[in-house]
Amino acid sequence: MQEKQDQPLKSSPGKAHPALKAFMCGSLSGTCSTLLFQPLDLVKTRLQTLHSNMQPGSARVGMVTVFLSVVRTEKLMGLWKGVSPSFVRTIPGVGIYFSTYYSLKQHYFLEQGPGAMESVLLGAGARTVAGVCMLPVTVIKTRFESGRYNYVSVAGALRSVCQTEGPRALFSGLTATLLRDAPFSGLYVMFYSQGKNTLPQEISTSPYAALANFSCGILAGVLASLVTQPADVVKTHVQVSPHLYRRTADAVRYIYNEHGFQGFFRGGVPRSLRRTMIAAMAWTVYEQLMARMGLKS
Repeated sequence: MQEKQDQPLKSSPGKAHPALKAFMCGSLSGTCSTLLFQPLDLVKTRLQTLHSNMQPGSARVGMVTVFLSVVRTEKLMGLWKGVSPSFVRTIPGVGIYFSTYYSLKQHYFLEQGPGAMESVLLGAGARTVAGVCMLPVTVIKTRFESGRYNYVSVAGALRSVCQTEGPRALFSGLTATLLRDAPFSGLYVMFYSQGKNTLPQEISTSPYAALANFSCGILAGVLASLVTQPADVVKTHVQVSPHLYRRTADAVRYIYNEHGFQGFFRGGVPRSLRRTMIAAMAWTVYEQLMARMGLKS
C-alpha cells in the first residue's frame, strides 16, 4: 500500500517540491557566502570605477590601498556597504539559480550525468534565468558599492532610479551581465564537475569529501573568473554611469582607449577571490544540504 501511495508523487506536480528544496538550499548557501565576502566585492567595484577620479599619469592604485582607504573614511563597516542589496539579490538569486539548475538536470540528465559541454549549457542556462530576474537589484548593488550614490535603502534606490532615469535604467548592463555571468557559471560547472569526476572514489566517499569538493570549486572559480573578468569591468561601467554609454560597445571602446587592454582586468584580484570563494562555498554547502535532504544535487 505504501508503494502505491508514494508512486503518484513522482509523476504529479509534487515533483516541484525537490526544486523548492534546491531553492532553499541555494538561498542559504548564498547568504552565508555573501556575508563573508562582501568586502571583496566592494573593493572590486571601487577599483573598477576609480578611473574617473584619477588624473592622467597618476600612480596605479591597488586593492590594499582601496581597502585601507575605505576603512579610514567609512570605518570598518564601510566594507559591507551594499550588503543589503547583495542579500536582496543573493537570497532569491542563488535560490533561483540552483532550483533552475536542479530542474534542468533532472529533466534532461536523469539517467546519466552531463558531459563537459552539457555542463556548460546547464550552468549558463540556469545563470541566465537568475541573472535576468535579479538584474534590477544587481544595478542597485553596484551603485551602492561605487560610493557615488547616496541611496538609503534598496526600495528607495529602486524608486529613485525609476523616477529620475526611468525603469529601463534598472536593466542597464544586461548584455554585459549575461556575457559575464552565463559563461562564468557554465565554465564553473564544467570545471567543477570535471574536477570532482577525477577524484579517487576513496576521497569522494570519505569524511573529507566536502573539503575535496571545495578545493575543486576554488580551482574552477579561478579559471572561470579569469575568462569573464573583461565582461565584469564593462558591466560595472555601464551600470554605474549609464548616461555615458548608449551601448555596451561604447563602454568597451572607452575602457580600451583610456586604459588599454589591461583596463579590462582592473579589479580582477578581489573579484577572482570573491567569486571563487563564494562559488566554492555555495556549491559545497548546497550539495551538503541537498544530501542531508536525501536529494542528489
